[in-house]
Amino acid sequence: MAAILPPAMLGILGGGQLGRMFVTAAKRMGYRVTVLDPDASAPAAEFADVHLCAAFDDADALATLARTCAAVTTEFENVNADAMRLLAKTTRVSPSGDCVAIAQDRIAEKSWVGKAGLPTAPYLAIESVEDIQVELSPYLPGILKTARLGYDGKGQVRVKTADEARAAYANLGGQACVLEKMLDLKLEVSAIVTRTSAAQVAVFPVSENIHQNGILDESIVPARIAPELAARAQQYAVQLAEALDYVGVLAVEFFVLGDDSLVVNEMAPRPHNSGHYTIDACVTNQYQQQVRAMCGLLPGKTDLLSPVVMVNLLGDVWGEDGSEPNWAVLMEAPNTHLHSYGKKHARPGRKMAHYCVLAANVDDALEQARALKDTL
Repeated sequence: MAAILPPAMLGILGGGQLGRMFVTAAKRMGYRVTVLDPDASAPAAEFADVHLCAAFDDADALATLARTCAAVTTEFENVNADAMRLLAKTTRVSPSGDCVAIAQDRIAEKSWVGKAGLPTAPYLAIESVEDIQVELSPYLPGILKTARLGYDGKGQVRVKTADEARAAYANLGGQACVLEKMLDLKLEVSAIVTRTSAAQVAVFPVSENIHQNGILDESIVPARIAPELAARAQQYAVQLAEALDYVGVLAVEFFVLGDDSLVVNEMAPRPHNSGHYTIDACVTNQYQQQVRAMCGLLPGKTDLLSPVVMVNLLGDVWGEDGSEPNWAVLMEAPNTHLHSYGKKHARPGRKMAHYCVLAANVDDALEQARALKDTL
């Protein structure tokens, strides 16, 4: 398939912060970009050439994307997978609607992880009230997760007993769920793979991730794990991408257990919050890789140029009156890069910005990153 070269028009479904970073990467590379997002103040629209302000399944908007864009991608998995399949009839789409549909559904996702020969936590797929009447002890204590539309800890309930699990299932409205056994975790890591074809694959350095209230708080790179374990996480990510015949950027999150075994937690068919560090600390960043994959280009080199810590900034850091954080100390740190998402309204739990601290080693970067956060 012929490579798509600048100044071709590229399309993206979704105009949030990941879309915004995709647009800036594509524009720097010489491409033009159309964003489809129903929000008139979508962060990505500020930099895009065209903003189609319409629903993700709007027939006219999709027809415009198909007619004007050489390739189309997505910034989040809860986009309409059928819309992506429709677009694929007339234009290049990456990742495929089928892969996005798998990532939208935890039951399908875990099934595919198993098909790829990779380990998951013990889990029970619950698609009817009969499914949860079985013996639940192999999955307890556990987390009951909605099969669809859960992210950043949403749609998840911790349960200790069978009665709690059944009550939580009823409270979730009887929708399809997964009951997943809670494991004794040492830490969480992620690996982000870019795949254009079977022969064209690149993986970023593994990130160590620390969460607060189900939302990513810090990413530490390189992860503070044995090199062999990091290499295994990268290999697992490639194995999953191969099983899916995936084209694009795929993030795979893992649990590291006490015995240093790896368990796949979930995947995201797009650039990932834990890969923001690549913008400042790698030869090629994850958004450039997204462009390269959808355009049929070789993935760029993924070498880490510096140890780095990324810190997420949520709306909680803003004042109740909407006043900005105390940026002065952060802006005066010469080894620190702030990335604002251009969102108009801050609210608790909303991702508003992130910053990266680059240092000679991760311990120094982490110490400085946390000290800076305390000043905000």
